[in-house]
Amino acid sequence: MKELLTAVRESRTHEVPALLAGMDRTERRAALVELKALRKEMRGWHWEKQSKIAKALLVAGAGCHTGAAGCAGWLGGRDLTGWHRSPVPLILAALADREPDWLGDVAHRLAARPATAETTYELISGLVKKARCPVPATEGFVRGWANAVTMAQWHRRHRKPLVEVLRADPYAAALLPRIFEVPELPPQILWTDQPDDPCRWGSTLAALPAEGLLDRSVLVDGCVTRLLRGGRSSELRFFLTILGELGLTEQEEAERLPDWIGMAADGISTVAGHAQGVLTRLDGRGGLSVRALADVSASLLFRTEKKLVRSQLVLLGKVLRRDPSATDELLPVVAGAFEHDDIDIQERALKLVGRHLSAAGAPVREELARSAALLGPAHRAMVAEVFGGPAAGPSRTEEYEELLPPAPVPRLLDPAPATLSELVEDVVVLTRSAAPDVTVFERALDGLVRHARVDRTALTDALREALAGEWWLDGESRAPIERQLRSETGIGLVVATLLGRVSTRALREERASWTGTGTCVHAALEGVLRARLWEAADAVLTGDAPFLLALPTWHTGSLDPAVLVERLRAYQLLGIRPGEADFAQALLRVRRGDQHEAMAAAALLGTPEGDRLAAWLRADQPLAQVHPFDLETKTRNGQTVVRSHRLLMATRERPFIQDEFPRSFHWLGRQQIPAQRLCYHWGGHPEQWTAALPEDAETLAAWLLPSVAAGAIDELRDTLRPLTLLAELDAHAGEAVHLTVAYGLGSRYAEDRLSAVDGLLMLAARGQLDAARLGEQLASLLGHGLIKPSRLADSARTATATGAYRTMLSVLTGVLPGLLAHEKAPRGVSDLLSVAAECVEHCGTAEAEPIPGLAETAVRGGTSQLVRQARRLADAWEQGAEQA
Repeated sequence: MKELLTAVRESRTHEVPALLAGMDRTERRAALVELKALRKEMRGWHWEKQSKIAKALLVAGAGCHTGAAGCAGWLGGRDLTGWHRSPVPLILAALADREPDWLGDVAHRLAARPATAETTYELISGLVKKARCPVPATEGFVRGWANAVTMAQWHRRHRKPLVEVLRADPYAAALLPRIFEVPELPPQILWTDQPDDPCRWGSTLAALPAEGLLDRSVLVDGCVTRLLRGGRSSELRFFLTILGELGLTEQEEAERLPDWIGMAADGISTVAGHAQGVLTRLDGRGGLSVRALADVSASLLFRTEKKLVRSQLVLLGKVLRRDPSATDELLPVVAGAFEHDDIDIQERALKLVGRHLSAAGAPVREELARSAALLGPAHRAMVAEVFGGPAAGPSRTEEYEELLPPAPVPRLLDPAPATLSELVEDVVVLTRSAAPDVTVFERALDGLVRHARVDRTALTDALREALAGEWWLDGESRAPIERQLRSETGIGLVVATLLGRVSTRALREERASWTGTGTCVHAALEGVLRARLWEAADAVLTGDAPFLLALPTWHTGSLDPAVLVERLRAYQLLGIRPGEADFAQALLRVRRGDQHEAMAAAALLGTPEGDRLAAWLRADQPLAQVHPFDLETKTRNGQTVVRSHRLLMATRERPFIQDEFPRSFHWLGRQQIPAQRLCYHWGGHPEQWTAALPEDAETLAAWLLPSVAAGAIDELRDTLRPLTLLAELDAHAGEAVHLTVAYGLGSRYAEDRLSAVDGLLMLAARGQLDAARLGEQLASLLGHGLIKPSRLADSARTATATGAYRTMLSVLTGVLPGLLAHEKAPRGVSDLLSVAAECVEHCGTAEAEPIPGLAETAVRGGTSQLVRQARRLADAWEQGAEQA
């Protein structure tokens, strides 16, 4: 046993199996106790030292375990496997004396471990071969097998066809069907997508029935099941490829009619299109009943993809011409398309109803008339022609009322937790939350300062018990904890200091050396927060501060100046000097504008802080002056120079910040000009950013604009999260905030566009929306090709769906002239015209001037969507002007 332990410590892995062979079960059990102790000891070592003995320890521990469960747990340990290649031959040699059933049990236990089954595939495979047991079929093992098959295709410098590798693979017959059952495909299967590549999985699988390696029904059923289940588009395309190459027979398609109906109703666009094509073929062969067609059409006609809806209307028209007896059952389904967002779809459905209405019974005609009456003003004449009666409908403009969300009202923030139990509960939530609530954070931070001054012992005892298990409360020395806490931006830094895990020396050194400089607004605001945390950590140690000055009055982060004056008066009575970072943050949060009483009260305090507060309120200036800035960039792609243009905002220098604020705030007072280099910090906590500058939404928007613009132009996700918070702030929204909204309305991702729409509607509800300015900005972004009309149209349609027709029309009237001036209108302009026409049909024109270029576009020849929607908008505008 001593020799074994020495060999492990000296990393002589190759000697371990021979040493194990000379040990009996009793000796191995005794050695295992020592090996477990060594493993526990190893966890505190540096990773380089760990990696030296990990292999030897892995082999020795596997050989010393007498139970299959314990051996599998040892072999699957992440701390032993790590990143290095597993010594599989040595492990198998160490287990050479075990029974086949025991080896098979270990193999299946390893395969059942989701975290390590894939990485230990080679070992599991070796155990299965030795045990001659059934092959495991877990997801992890299947993924490992797929990777092994992919690697086996490489033969010297040439790649072997995949079908040859599968012929020789002993597990192919058992594991190939599992490919269709695992939750996610192994990524190696999707690596190659070239149609003529012999290593392509899709075409190879389709050819396996001819090879006798896989039954055709397994392939077909597996593909259909996966397509029904849904998933990532890349995986669904893979299964569609297999189906296409298999070429289903008429019988195979007919047997799976319910599956095609389900795919057409709920599948992604490509899957639904494939299913729709199969259903169309089944109808042509008489294999699709009228009832089944009605069922699938009822779902398909509500889909957003216009191509699918148009194709289904064409199919319904063919069936109605062929079988007039189906009219009563199919025409009400066609009427479902009246509720589609696209006016062209509505018109096609109405024409289809008109062609076959005469064959319908009286009850169906009445039902269709009621459905058609809900169509918009653009279809009134056609509805009157189809169903008879006058074309005029009720005047929408007289009844119209703009629907906007309620204007956000600042909510008063509760004071700091009064009881110790409430404070500890908040601290635990903040410590263990990935995205802590900023209001809870501010209250808890103030509560820690208050309770540490009153009864520090009770506070520390309660926190130590509640936070047992936190990483900084273990037995490690202070040095590594202090190093990690230097980048802390949560309340954990203050709590760790309070519980003695940060030394006074480290605390004072960090505060003295901290400058808070940053290269971007995200880093600068994070530096401000970190300076506040270090200062609060010092306050809970000394117990000097009775409370924090910067605790907000409202949930937005704003602070009532009268409240701040009273807090400064309390500090004055106690003879305590406020913390620099705390007071600086309080100044940035304090309400400005017409605060004469608070200004006079602050001046009467006769303290430096009172004077600074009075001067700050007297100046009543934004944190920084904002002005437009066009960023011209150029990058070299080989021999080609690529130029780009971005509309952004810059800010001017504010010397007062440099002179009167701590170093950690100085970035905020410097001149900030957008640069070509872009930071990647927008994934932080925007609630903290807006709470730090709640009275300067315009300045903050200007600083955040580069990342917002990058999200729209470079099609990055999740850069718009601060927008709704900015729009909610009870502060002035100027050019920077509007430009942020403009970029957001043209973002690539629907969730980002939705955030921009929320911001737009919130500004309108607060009376802060300058529709003309936003329209001009959108026109500029479109003119420079920075956003696309189709994405803007989607945002506009989302906004109008809430009832904000007049708001959206006032924006679009500034957008459309520039787009209509193009000789060849960009893609998506017809969609914008459609939204604008819908707005006019609902809210009228309010005596606005006609849109330049609209009349010229409306009289063009042809029946393109651009011309049709221009005519529709022109007609609606003329009618709206008459009613006005």
